Amino acid sequence: MAKRRAARLFNDVVLGRRPGVADGRTERRRRRLLEELAAGTSRAGRALTPIDVLTRVQQLLELGASLAEIRRACPPPAPPEATPELVERLRLLQEAYGFTPEVYTFIGLRGATLRKAGIAQTRAPGRRGAA
Repeated sequence: MAKRRAARLFNDVVLGRRPGVADGRTERRRRRLLEELAAGTSRAGRALTPIDVLTRVQQLLELGASLAEIRRACPPPAPPEATPELVERLRLLQEAYGFTPEVYTFIGLRGATLRKAGIAQTRAPGRRGAA
């Protein structure tokens, strides 16, 4: 897979394509991920777990989707209780996956919980007190 990705990127540069311009395959993948988030199920019909949501949101961000676009498909749920166990598991998850802090809002984790786990959260431009 890494070879194919490297080859596509190389072809884009040589052919003068702009970075970030989605090809048909990328656009279909982006749409599928958004549809899965909106439905709450995978293509196989299995309910999405919190890690499934996190990985899909991270993939969408890497594909250039905006947070607003993702939020329309998958409104963030109510936050779970920030127990010490949750904070420790969140810390381990972040070490393993390295998600961008914004993806955690799509499973209801924000502000104080992320700070307790040592995850730096960025603020959206133009929003005060949003962390």
